Amino acid sequence: MCQFCVQHGDGKTWYLQAENYVADLESDLERRGYMIDFVQGFDQMRSRARVATRLLDKAPRPIHRMVAKRVNTGQQTHHFGQPVPIEECERIFDLATSIVRLPCVCRTAAGSRDDGVCLAVTVSPIDSTLAEAFKDYTAGPDTPQMERLTKEQAMLLLEDCENNGLMHSVWTFMTPMIGAICNCDISSGCMAMDMTLNHDLKVMWRGEYVIELAEETCTGCGVCSTLCPFNAIDFDRAARRVSVRQEDCYGCGVCRAKCRPSSLTLVARTSVPTVARQW
Repeated sequence: MCQFCVQHGDGKTWYLQAENYVADLESDLERRGYMIDFVQGFDQMRSRARVATRLLDKAPRPIHRMVAKRVNTGQQTHHFGQPVPIEECERIFDLATSIVRLPCVCRTAAGSRDDGVCLAVTVSPIDSTLAEAFKDYTAGPDTPQMERLTKEQAMLLLEDCENNGLMHSVWTFMTPMIGAICNCDISSGCMAMDMTLNHDLKVMWRGEYVIELAEETCTGCGVCSTLCPFNAIDFDRAARRVSVRQEDCYGCGVCRAKCRPSSLTLVARTSVPTVARQW
């Protein structure tokens, strides 16, 4: 278990603790202002990040490592978000009393199609704050903006996301207060995945789990390798053999979505010695 769970989850998984969910965003002016500024300033922030990462990637390797280490150390304090398997998203929905479908800031900034797969999850309605934060998102998703969903509707949405290779991740509105579940892959413009995977800047942390493969039941169809958002599954087409690189697994569990023999299982990251301390 990572240090963040120890600090903000009393030794339990931090995102499954009810006290870490936004309860009254309308009266919490600091957090409300943070959310509005983040959404409305995201385009500029993304542009600055692009320039910074471009310069960083061109810098000598020792400088890149030094900067990345400094950024990653700072992120240990904030820990903005991490992948979450679908069964724990369901437990999050049990904690939340409000699930609202909203436009995606990453997809909007990247100019990619927005299918309305981002969800605000809180324990009280925050419609006016959402409306203010997203007032300039005129295009919005291909569904009505700020659409309120039931738990059952939200779960159907997440199942559809998994079938399309989108991983679920939980995010905060000022750490550790959780406010959203996003459903992303790197091709849709996810800034956190891009910074983390392509530039070694830890904006997104690894999940609490890691995937294990039961080779004796695997049929070697290779579908899981096409679904994995982190490219952690290799498929040898000639030999019809699947292999998992656990060191690259972020524990989202999306690879299981179309595994008919159920040969893929999520296990606690801390139970696998080779990746137990890899967050």
